[in-house]
Amino acid sequence: MEKHLTVSQLTKYIARKFEYDPYLERVYLKGEISNYNPRRTGLHQYFNLKDEQSIISVVLFAGAARRIKFNPEDGMSVMVSGRVSVYERGGNYQLIIDSMQPDGIGALYLAYEQTKEKLEKEGLFHESLKQPIPKYPKRIGVVTSRSGAVIQDILTTVKRRFPIAEVILFPTVVQGEQSADSIVENLERAEAKGNIDLIIIGRGGGSFEDLFSFNEEKVIRAISNAQTPIISSVGHETDTTLTDLVADLRAPTPTAAAELAVPVLSEEIMRLEEYEQRLVRAFNAKLQYLTSQLTKVTDSVILRQPARLYDGYLQNVDQLETKLLSEMQIYLKDSKQTVQLMEQRIKSFPLKAFVYEKKTAVDYAAQKLQAALSHYLKEKNFRLMQAIQGLEHLSPLKILARGYAVVESQETIIYSVNDVDKGDSIDIQLTDGKVKATVEDTLEERRN
Repeated sequence: MEKHLTVSQLTKYIARKFEYDPYLERVYLKGEISNYNPRRTGLHQYFNLKDEQSIISVVLFAGAARRIKFNPEDGMSVMVSGRVSVYERGGNYQLIIDSMQPDGIGALYLAYEQTKEKLEKEGLFHESLKQPIPKYPKRIGVVTSRSGAVIQDILTTVKRRFPIAEVILFPTVVQGEQSADSIVENLERAEAKGNIDLIIIGRGGGSFEDLFSFNEEKVIRAISNAQTPIISSVGHETDTTLTDLVADLRAPTPTAAAELAVPVLSEEIMRLEEYEQRLVRAFNAKLQYLTSQLTKVTDSVILRQPARLYDGYLQNVDQLETKLLSEMQIYLKDSKQTVQLMEQRIKSFPLKAFVYEKKTAVDYAAQKLQAALSHYLKEKNFRLMQAIQGLEHLSPLKILARGYAVVESQETIIYSVNDVDKGDSIDIQLTDGKVKATVEDTLEERRN
């Protein structure tokens, strides 16, 4: 009988065929990235490579992904190398890649452009973020290699120009896979020290690949976040790295960086001496002027005869006093004449006749008021009596007195024979009392 294999056994057999096939152990492919959905850093990436007719699944493990300098994107044409394997659980074959680079453009240059575009959009290169370089730094931190010519050039220049400044080296790996982490680490060390006034980041010239650690995003962000002003001097004058763009100041060479970092001490001393001489000259001129002014004042007549300061004021006081007394005498004389005139007018005025005249006028007005009030009351009383008589004529009691009556049934006035029935109890209101009766019959009169 034929022996049947399980699905797993067959898949394992095919996988071993793929694994030991020398043509599948190292494969170089060129294709277009498809279905790329990047997962967060540190995770494996899964996508497809395709051309006009075929498609293959691709696995990019985290270790290999970290070595890729650019960001893969859907539709990007790439060249990859890796091995073909079988994913036994799904039963499909796939390409496990260990390297990838753009087709037609260098991976490092593409990574440079992608990082530059990304950070430009975030504004990290904007001039408004640049810090001013201190004019007289006491301590200068240098992030560079211990053995390169960069540190020697900087030390020589600083010692020649501004020997009172202290240069502190932070030995850094400036090339290779570990260089970006080393640059970030030593930047943080310089920042943490707390007494560094200025930092110079630099290295000598090299190829684009040699300088690429100074284009790494982590390095650029570390420089942007630094609180200490930073001068960048990376490569030759024609080389431009992202470190140059984000730093507070760019120098074409390490020597130029040191020259931008410190002034020339001898020139500063000469400038201070010149300021001192100008200050002394200005002070002497001012002192001479004030001395001459003081001499003029002390030699003036006023200070030699101080009583002359208030002679004029004393004369003014005498004149004002005389004028005040004269004005008071005139005022008192006029007031006395006014009082005398008023006394004469009061004595000559016929007060008794004036009072009698006014009393007569008041009595006459009172008589007229009394007569008018009496007439008004009579008229109002007559109208009141007329109103009372009118009300009496309209009174229901007057109507009853003429032989009329009001008939009620259960406190309701009866207006028609139709309002009562035979046997109903009724009340008949007369002028002097009420009669209770019972209806024996009703007779309705018809009127044409």
